[in-house]
Amino acid sequence: MSSRYILALDQGTTSSRAIVFDRAGNIVSLAQKEFRQIYPQPGWVEHDPREIWGTQAGVAAEAVASAGLSGKDIAAIGITNQRETTIVWDRETGQPVYNAIVWQDRRTAAFCDELKHSGHEAMIREKTGLPIDAYFSASKIRWILHNVPGALARAQAGKLAFGTVDSWLVWHFTQGSVHVTDVSNASRTMLFNINTLAWDEDLLRLFEIPASMLPRAGSSSEIYGHTADNLFGGAIPVAGIAGDQQSALFGQQCTTPGMVKNTYGTGCFLMMNTGDAPITSRNNLLSTVAWQVGGKVQYALEGSIFSGGAVVKWLRDGLRLIRTSSEIDSLARSVPDTDGLYLVPAFAGLGAPHWNQDARGALFGATLGTSAGHIARAALESIAWQTRDVVRAMEADAGVPMPELRVDGGATVNNLLLQFQADILGIDVVRPRITETTALGAAYLAGLAVGYWHDLSDVAGQWQLEHRFAPAMPADDVARRVAGWQRAVRASIAWADD
Repeated sequence: MSSRYILALDQGTTSSRAIVFDRAGNIVSLAQKEFRQIYPQPGWVEHDPREIWGTQAGVAAEAVASAGLSGKDIAAIGITNQRETTIVWDRETGQPVYNAIVWQDRRTAAFCDELKHSGHEAMIREKTGLPIDAYFSASKIRWILHNVPGALARAQAGKLAFGTVDSWLVWHFTQGSVHVTDVSNASRTMLFNINTLAWDEDLLRLFEIPASMLPRAGSSSEIYGHTADNLFGGAIPVAGIAGDQQSALFGQQCTTPGMVKNTYGTGCFLMMNTGDAPITSRNNLLSTVAWQVGGKVQYALEGSIFSGGAVVKWLRDGLRLIRTSSEIDSLARSVPDTDGLYLVPAFAGLGAPHWNQDARGALFGATLGTSAGHIARAALESIAWQTRDVVRAMEADAGVPMPELRVDGGATVNNLLLQFQADILGIDVVRPRITETTALGAAYLAGLAVGYWHDLSDVAGQWQLEHRFAPAMPADDVARRVAGWQRAVRASIAWADD
């Protein structure tokens, strides 16, 4: 099997990607394709599930072919995916009954507020480790069932299936023979009890969701089924599944309690391995399942930031200040600092540690001298500021300072961002040689399931340092800037609450 490869499918919020890895964890080939973002109303975000499947299947075939390989050269497929995004489909036809409702979508915020006012928050957090928020899948499923004509009756008759994106992909790769998710994705639905590792009947009743809709919640590393013969010219085991942030934690080899990574993607997601038991956060973080491998479950604390790379996309597509995302670096470097400008990118509300779903994006401190360069620099810095807020909350929950921050994701190519991140955290920010750690984690999970790698020690030595960013900003300068950011966040929340 050493001459074969692992295919990792990384289905993200804005694109579908496929990467072929060799046994040393090196990238052999990569293919990527963006797909449409659908905004029916302010605060609503949707994807076409058929586009998700079509682009993911397409790049999978492209990555294998561009490496000069065929299906027989692939030992296993691992899947990692945008989490919480909700798809409901017909079990007989395999067709979605509605567009995928994306994790960023806020249409169910009012219903979530009703649940809070009705006193359900403590019960839900105890069972799921999550706060009540429109971010998670449960209220999205309920919305589809109550707003698509006939959907609730069809679901109650056992004719509809629910899945997060991983379930949708496995269903189609196996041509409808397998309906499964893994415990990491299940833990993000707000329907899964992370203490018993089972779908929770109380929560299903609360959200009026028939249990028959749900996939089997398997481990993160097992053979779930095989691809249909016609897709790759032969059956390939689908053997690893993890939500994107849990997969990145695994890919960063944060397998020891206390290790921390931050992924800079469409959102930013800071995650700490907490070992074999969930930790209840006192600082508005999430407690979630990290993975289940070899029968052993590990948990994590997580801080979810809704707008990370999405801020850069907004500058490109919304304001048209840049033509490509890579141009933000030169534009931001055209000025020495933000000149007191702060961007609070609460385009879909504020995530951890604030959890204010009514907050909206705002620029503070603008003057007639504010330029496109200042806005670009404030946008980059906003990603680091939000990360700092979560780091401080996580350190308070863990009771110890963070020794270093391992980073990955598309935005980590930006040295300006990572140096500023180190400066305002006061700790080293560490970038690995392979930053495709989300896909790499899925590859590891799949490879372990089929014996491509024997055990965790077989892959532990593959993590390699590419660059270490050490803090260099004077402490008084950091303190002044921190105060400005905190003032801007307070103002953004006050505007929403007025």
